[in-house]
Amino acid sequence: MACVALATYAQTMTGFAFGLVLLGLSGVFRLASVADVANVVSVLSLVNAAATLLRSRPEVNWALLAPALAASLAGVGLGVTALNWISGEMAVLLQLLLGVTILACAVLLVLRTRPLARVSSRGAFLFFGGISGVLGGLFSSAGPPMVYHLYRQPLPLAAIRNSLLILFSLNALLRLTLVTGQGAFTAVSFWLSLQAFPIVLAVTWFARRYASAGSMHTVRRMVFVLLVAAACGLIVPAARALAG
Repeated sequence: MACVALATYAQTMTGFAFGLVLLGLSGVFRLASVADVANVVSVLSLVNAAATLLRSRPEVNWALLAPALAASLAGVGLGVTALNWISGEMAVLLQLLLGVTILACAVLLVLRTRPLARVSSRGAFLFFGGISGVLGGLFSSAGPPMVYHLYRQPLPLAAIRNSLLILFSLNALLRLTLVTGQGAFTAVSFWLSLQAFPIVLAVTWFARRYASAGSMHTVRRMVFVLLVAAACGLIVPAARALAG
């Protein structure tokens, strides 16, 4: 629950770090399996998106979002399939892949993005949408690639946030449908989600009420250090196990 609280605070301050922090800490301390924690992240992401959408109906540029959404949903299916294949006898490989993913996303978190002169091509949206979908299917952490890509576009911030909200909520819905249909949504996933829900609500309210612009920059740096440490904590033992 402490890891959930820390991950929620990071998510509120950075916009996309919840799944990465929770997966990283759970993996390092071996609190639960990657599959179960990814299921928890999917549930909480979907609940959060649903609550936001019920409060308002965001306007979305579907002409731009459609290619990324199509590629992302296809990527989710691929990621869930890969998770089922890797998480069996190749659990160490899954740990290594998670560590590398967290490390790469930590770099994206602090990478300075310069707005583009014009909107990217359809192919770019397909590419980043596909990568996000695969990460969403594997680890329920589709955020970093699309966040990096969309925030570089010369678009209104509201349009970017709305597009990300729609994309991530549909990804989470599809992922939960697939894992439930495969019988991979376990009782552990259900109870962890139920326990985490009130903590997510409380920490989100606290962070939004008392956060400042200065604290956001500080938290981003702290999250970067935390992600790098978690990634190393996953990569080093997994690499040793594979080498041995």
